[in-house]
Amino acid sequence: MIGFIIWIIGLILAIKAVLEIMKWKVDGVKKLLVAILVLLTSWIGLIFYYFWGRDNLPQMLK
Repeated sequence: MIGFIIWIIGLILAIKAVLEIMKWKVDGVKKLLVAILVLLTSWIGLIFYYFWGRDNLPQMLK
């Protein structure tokens, strides 16, 4: 039961991250690839996105 709750929290955070990624003014393919990587890597992708990627990836992908 606790594992399911943790999974739901991760899913909600991943969807929130993908919605933020889709607002970037970057090429559509690059946005899609980053969004898929965040979703596929679950918690590791979320940690990477929230601690480093949110500030640095939009500039790197331009």
